[in-house]
Amino acid sequence: MAALTSEISGGIATITIDNPAKRNAMTAAMWRALPDLLNGLAEDESVRVLVLTGSGAHFCSGADISDLADVDRLDGDYLSVAAEEALAGFPKPTIAAIQGYCVGGGCLLAAACDLRFAAANARFGITPARFGLVYPVSATARLVGLVGSAAAKYLLYSAELIDAAHALRIGLTSEVVDRLDERVAGFAAMLTTRSQLTLRATKDIVDALTAGSPIEERVGEWLREARAGDAAEGVSAFLERRPPRFTWNGTTPAGPP
Repeated sequence: MAALTSEISGGIATITIDNPAKRNAMTAAMWRALPDLLNGLAEDESVRVLVLTGSGAHFCSGADISDLADVDRLDGDYLSVAAEEALAGFPKPTIAAIQGYCVGGGCLLAAACDLRFAAANARFGITPARFGLVYPVSATARLVGLVGSAAAKYLLYSAELIDAAHALRIGLTSEVVDRLDERVAGFAAMLTTRSQLTLRATKDIVDALTAGSPIEERVGEWLREARAGDAAEGVSAFLERRPPRFTWNGTTPAGPP
């Protein structure tokens, strides 16, 4: 049965898109389930990093067209956008581990993650032009931010699949690696040892800058949080030549309305 599954180990939450019979296509029920699943993991203090992956040989081949045929098209678009926005807004670092097909809605989900690691066999594509659909505005803006307007138009105009090397050249993926699971596990584990305050602040500030949102008040809140704990510990650990013992595991300061 098609589903999203999750597990937590060593501070790393892994969400697996599990519909291997259809190359991990997302059903309407899976789109609906993702925001609530993410909200629960965001509130779990044991979770420091989120990994999104697919079951078996593929990441995600997009929306399950046979399922969405029974859903109003506008509602289908809403489901994918709500899931994308929930993933993009997840307050902790997110990594997409991509092998095989990363197409359509799958590419939308990967782009909503902070980082994308791909196996050499990964294939990327954005295919609304094959179906007469209009790609969601939020997903289009995120794609343009990642790869630039010319590459975004190439992907959207052609609906063709590109290989991992091409995706790396245009910035659609962060790395192409031989042993994907090993690399993602190692990188995610490394992030769990870093200052969670620094990681959260970086994500919050970079996302605000990208969106053109005011950041002065937000930065001030983060600086006050840092001075209260992690900054002093980081300097002390460096001077004492020992691993830092960061303790901050708070919430993201609220930005301006």
